[in-house]
Amino acid sequence: MIAELDEHEIDAFLRRCVIGRIGCHADGHTYVVPVVYVWEGECLYVQSIEGRKVRMMRANPQVVFEVDEYESDSGSWQSVIVEGVYEELEGSRAEAALTLLVRRFFGGKRTDGDRSTGRRPVTFRIRATRTTGRRVTRTVTARAVTRLGIAINRRRARRSAAGGS
Repeated sequence: MIAELDEHEIDAFLRRCVIGRIGCHADGHTYVVPVVYVWEGECLYVQSIEGRKVRMMRANPQVVFEVDEYESDSGSWQSVIVEGVYEELEGSRAEAALTLLVRRFFGGKRTDGDRSTGRRPVTFRIRATRTTGRRVTRTVTARAVTRLGIAINRRRARRSAAGGS
């Protein structure tokens, strides 16, 4: 059964996960790309390089951000979708965002990073306008029973298609 996550569960999930996917749409094209991020209550913070996703978000700042997690042993999963607005950051706001990212991913120690691409780094946030989350919790036993039921139904379907009973 699918359950809704409450705002505290959504917040905890977004703080725990590190990779999410930004979905953007501009000029009749849709693009989804994974990024590492930091969640701070109402905003996701990201630093990237200037490229397709940044150009598309500048053209249309309405974006969607998705994070998910799947447990293969049981088949349990959860996901959160953040609808929001892209906001490019500069100056002290960009520095503050970069500090959050460095603290989370590099233990507070700044690195020069890889500048070999020659493209300008862009620091931005996605200000959440709506968040939703869902989960399915299964036990390993429930997963095994589900798999068995699927296998039995497939066997029946093959027999029926072959004209057997």
